[in-house]
Amino acid sequence: MKTTLDELQAFVAVVDTGSITAASELLDQTVSATSRTLGRLEEKLQTTLLRRTTRRLELTEEGSAFLQRARAILVSVDEAEELMAARRVRPAGRLRVDAATPFMLHVLVPLVDSFRAKYPEVELELHSHEGIVDLIEKRSDVAFRIGALKNSSMHARPVGISRIRVLASPAYLARHGTPSSPQQLAQHVLLGFTQPDSLNEWPLRDASGELLRIQPAIASSSGETLRHMALAGFGIVCLSDFMTRADRHSGQLVTLFDDQLLDVRQSIHAVYYRNTALASRITCFVDHVIGALGAQPFSD
Repeated sequence: MKTTLDELQAFVAVVDTGSITAASELLDQTVSATSRTLGRLEEKLQTTLLRRTTRRLELTEEGSAFLQRARAILVSVDEAEELMAARRVRPAGRLRVDAATPFMLHVLVPLVDSFRAKYPEVELELHSHEGIVDLIEKRSDVAFRIGALKNSSMHARPVGISRIRVLASPAYLARHGTPSSPQQLAQHVLLGFTQPDSLNEWPLRDASGELLRIQPAIASSSGETLRHMALAGFGIVCLSDFMTRADRHSGQLVTLFDDQLLDVRQSIHAVYYRNTALASRITCFVDHVIGALGAQPFSD
């Protein structure tokens, strides 16, 4: 008996998601059906691909070698099917897009109209979450993530790189003065993040030469909330260029420490599970975003 594509898909899904339960949700199957499919594959190959412990599944050496070939086969089949589908129909159906609120508002929303004009059959659902979401749990098809990626089981396409800067409104600086050194920030109202704490590391050197870690006087989980507080003159903030370009160009926010600021940039990626029937919808949306933004989308 030869291995089937269903068996390869089940095996790869279990590896990517980390459990048979999560894989069954991804494949829209029952847990027992996914488990039987995986067992049938191991029986055909006469080898153990995954070790099952009480807490997790681990690839055997044979499973790791087989995984590389299985992925290559599934990608080739998907590419062939998408090529044929592209010749017959335009992308259509529902596409669930997830991004942090600032990226959604400042980058994606302005591109919705042109995307809809190009692909009217695609039904967009736009969801905003301030933290990193599980695509399967939230039933998202593609997410735009800012910063270093941790989950290597998903496919990622670079969208751009955005520098972070320290900013304040002219009104705040008029009332409280303009700090000329990082040490003077201790006398100012600092706006920061509740989580992750790494976002409270600003691109300035502290007295020991390390990145300056600030203690926010006012904190929020949302960068967009912090932006609005900075615009209202509540304090000094550190935000990414993609969400402050218009504010800086209009003069509503001004940059601080221009001659001392370190060149710290955040990478932005579109991430998704590749082996799905939604591939053409995902591809056309990500292609549209990258094409519309250009080669250096967030550089001044």
